[in-house]
Amino acid sequence: MNGTPEERLKSMLPVGTPPPAFGFDAVAARKKPVDIWTPAVLLERAEVLRGVAMKGTGTTGESLRKYPRHTTGMLFRSSDGGVELHEKFADLFYVIDGGATLLTGGTMIGTLEVDEGEFRALSLEDGTRQELRSGDVAHVPAGVPHQMLVAAGRSIACFVVKIREAD
Repeated sequence: MNGTPEERLKSMLPVGTPPPAFGFDAVAARKKPVDIWTPAVLLERAEVLRGVAMKGTGTTGESLRKYPRHTTGMLFRSSDGGVELHEKFADLFYVIDGGATLLTGGTMIGTLEVDEGEFRALSLEDGTRQELRSGDVAHVPAGVPHQMLVAAGRSIACFVVKIREAD
């Protein structure tokens, strides 16, 4: 086949199909960072967070990277987390180590807006309980109240992706 790459690509399109926009900048695309966190790296981060959490309330976290519509981070809990609701963000939890009970839905009691669209509460009534174990992935949609419950003597470490679902 002869011709420029653009001409060859156009020749493969069905008749009447508008041509694609050319000018894709492959060099710029290659310069965008690709972030990879291996299981070993995530477990190492979890151990660091465990040490920090044990010196405090039993709960801590860290942001790994912020992107235009989502943020990645780690969390470690050896005690119950607070009740949360994010109006615009979903939480995607990947359990790296340990386990806990994820309580979702129900009614938030004693609710306080701590930031725009970010709510905390004293408790969560009539929610659904689901056990999380190492290797599990849980998606909590935006607008759904949730709480991580950690039994005495247990802990959980998660890789978390906060995804903007609404504007």
